[in-house]
Amino acid sequence: MISGGIVIEYRWLIEHAVKALEHAYAPYSNFKVGAALLGSSGKVYLGCNIENAAYSPTNCAERTAVFKAVSEGETSFKALAVVADTTAVITPCGVCRQVLAEFFDDQAVIILANLHGHVEETTITKLLPGAFTGDRYGL
Repeated sequence: MISGGIVIEYRWLIEHAVKALEHAYAPYSNFKVGAALLGSSGKVYLGCNIENAAYSPTNCAERTAVFKAVSEGETSFKALAVVADTTAVITPCGVCRQVLAEFFDDQAVIILANLHGHVEETTITKLLPGAFTGDRYGL
């Protein structure tokens, strides 16, 4: 467990992610994930994974939170907490990493946690080095 200042500062955000996990719709995998996204405005957006019998339309908790925030006009973020009931902390999938790279800079903190008290802090650059981003390619 990492107990650095940033993780302690965002302990409350992890608690919001745990609440979001309770709303996860995962009848096929029973793998529930919650996310809490802190916008630069100070508003928190919750997300959970939402499965579908066809699997392809399934949406991860991280993307649910980001899409909710963007749909409400927020595109700048300070922190994201992701929580699952796993033995180790989980990391966002590749698709979620790419979505996060669209909106996160390295000032944004990504907190990975589980329900057993393990917590890690990272950034989007550490999770997805060399991300495809519009500014990198002049788009």
